Amino acid sequence: MFAEVNGIRLFYETVGEGRPLVMLHGNGEDHTIFAEAAELLGERFACYLLDSRGHGQSTPVSELHYADMAEDLVAFLDELDLRDVTVYGFSDGGIVALLAAARCRRIATLIVSGANLTPQGVKAGLRLRFRIAYLFKKDPKIALMLQEPHISDETLRAIRARTLVLAGSRDIITPRQTRRLAATIPGAELQILEGEDHGSYIVHRKRIGELIRAFASE
Repeated sequence: MFAEVNGIRLFYETVGEGRPLVMLHGNGEDHTIFAEAAELLGERFACYLLDSRGHGQSTPVSELHYADMAEDLVAFLDELDLRDVTVYGFSDGGIVALLAAARCRRIATLIVSGANLTPQGVKAGLRLRFRIAYLFKKDPKIALMLQEPHISDETLRAIRARTLVLAGSRDIITPRQTRRLAATIPGAELQILEGEDHGSYIVHRKRIGELIRAFASE
């Protein structure tokens, strides 16, 4: 299915019935990474699995900005008139979810994993690989990660959703930024998953579904 928002078409798939749960993938991915988790979550939630602009079946774009992607999410929630929403975002999807939750009161529960606040929140070795890759590919998805985000403490403090911050103990995001993220959002909980990396518990895994279900059902 498609939703027309902000002059583009956002593709989304729905799975299950119940309270609305929106799931946002990471950079260079699409909604299909959540297939296994959505199968589990669909027993309790109406899961909306989105392809972000420039990804999957959504409208291609020549450049990407997290603020635009956050506006897409807010417009999507408005278009479908979704209320009391749980939003889960992985990596870039987590960044988008943070920005949207700071200004959208439709989002009641927020879960983010592997989200950074600045480009320097990605560990240095990987940032170097991104720079080299961009020299050859000039891919707007890589440019996005090199240049953004820049999320202020003021933005984080504006979030009113009940929040869970997740990261793997071997994540590509620096522990310092993960801790700052959780410490600055009012009342946020932090959970570090021992032995997991950036996406090992998420991409085509049911474990993220179990973590979302446990927190969002409380």
